[in-house]
Amino acid sequence: MFKKTLMSLVAVTMLTGTVFADKLADVKKAGVLKAGVKYDFKPFGFVNDKNKVVGFDIDLLRYIAKDLGVKVKFQQVTSKTRIPLVAGGQIDIAAASMTHKVMRDDTIDFTISYFFDGQSMLVRADERTRTAKGFAGKKVGAIQGATSGENFKKASPKAKIIYFQEYPQAVMALRKGKIDAVTTDLVWCSTQANDSKGKLKVTGGTISFEPYGMGIAENESNFRDAVNIAIQKSVKDGYYAKSYKKWFGTNPKVIPEVWP
Repeated sequence: MFKKTLMSLVAVTMLTGTVFADKLADVKKAGVLKAGVKYDFKPFGFVNDKNKVVGFDIDLLRYIAKDLGVKVKFQQVTSKTRIPLVAGGQIDIAAASMTHKVMRDDTIDFTISYFFDGQSMLVRADERTRTAKGFAGKKVGAIQGATSGENFKKASPKAKIIYFQEYPQAVMALRKGKIDAVTTDLVWCSTQANDSKGKLKVTGGTISFEPYGMGIAENESNFRDAVNIAIQKSVKDGYYAKSYKKWFGTNPKVIPEVWP
């Protein structure tokens, strides 16, 4: 009986390949945390003038890796590729301005929310429209794989959503007048407006609540707990607030939850 049970267990393991998988143990054994980040979403993840990937997400991932006792290796992801890369195991974690949505839990798991934002609109400085509904009949840029296009369509059903692969393409189209707005998270919109030297601005307030979570593979509770604890440590020792002020210029109004 024992022999049959053991053989059945081995068979199941061979079929699934992941029954006894432990992402935390795998990461520690490899000595490397493979992290997916955006290279075009300032100030969360972007390439600076020294050709280095920097940003708020980058800082937090470095902290998490150090807490786990491993190095971190960054890999570029986009809104479209971040979830498939996590689900497929090509990366261990994605910190890529990703809103924790219920529907996304069907494919991957999430850490605790580590940043809180809302969706807004980036427009040219001469744009007079001030509400989402005011963009009815106008072209609004959104990014493939993000939920911003769907959110905006709900707020302004008659707007024409134009999808782009990456953010620089959308900004270029806005500057050239090919679209009338780019809709995504407020912090990014504000950063683009500040960097545009008066050519772009933010309008319309926010139309949604966007709590960011880091994406990890499903059913990896040991790994998820370790990352959650590391995020909370960064809050308790002041690193989170220091990095936040470094990239956003202010102290955080809302911080990640900290367990007692």
